[in-house]
Amino acid sequence: MAAQRRKKEIQDETLIDLSQAKVTAEHFLEKNSKVLIGVLVGLFVVVGGYLFYKYMIVEPRQKEAVEQMFQAQIQFEKDSFNLALNNPGGGYAGFLEIIDQYSGTPAANTAQYYAGISYLNMGNFDEAIEYLEAFDAPDDLTKAMKQGALGDAYAEKDDLEKALSQYKKAANVSDNSLITPYYLMKVGQLSEQQGNLAEARKAYERLRDDFPNTEEGAEVEKYLIRLEALEARI
Repeated sequence: MAAQRRKKEIQDETLIDLSQAKVTAEHFLEKNSKVLIGVLVGLFVVVGGYLFYKYMIVEPRQKEAVEQMFQAQIQFEKDSFNLALNNPGGGYAGFLEIIDQYSGTPAANTAQYYAGISYLNMGNFDEAIEYLEAFDAPDDLTKAMKQGALGDAYAEKDDLEKALSQYKKAANVSDNSLITPYYLMKVGQLSEQQGNLAEARKAYERLRDDFPNTEEGAEVEKYLIRLEALEARI
């Protein structure tokens, strides 16, 4: 009886509205903002450093673009997304101007990502998708960030099939202990919401087995118990 009572308590604790899977990038940015900013800054350092140390010169347009984007990055970190996009102040260019004026540079490419996330947080989901799709992610981590943000944009548009597809891509790019568990949980929640319990179980079990020491992995047993109860009713 005690075991059954505890199981019922856990089920009750996790009877959340599965619409929580429809969350914009805000929660992810709040939780991991320092990491994401570090990745983007690191991208500039790697690209700029590679060009400088290999050729002893930074290609002028790239150098100028990086200098111009500095103020927009500051506004982005302050969550002043409209200013970051259009008018960061001090005579510096916003992300949209960087994209337009410095097309073809690594800085303009990274500005596509910044613009996409800015629009996502502003609730302009079509624009977010447009700019995120244009971003050419250079490595696995930024690919996962791109796909996950696209998933958030499609989820906000109530296109849950596309959202789920993007979340799966984000979760399967690598085994990064920050990115992968976060999107595995979203895959599980959306799959469960759509009645695909087998797909939800697959995501939850991967969380349990591969990422037990993460925040999501520590909570996933609750979701598996609820899933068992749902499966028992079928």
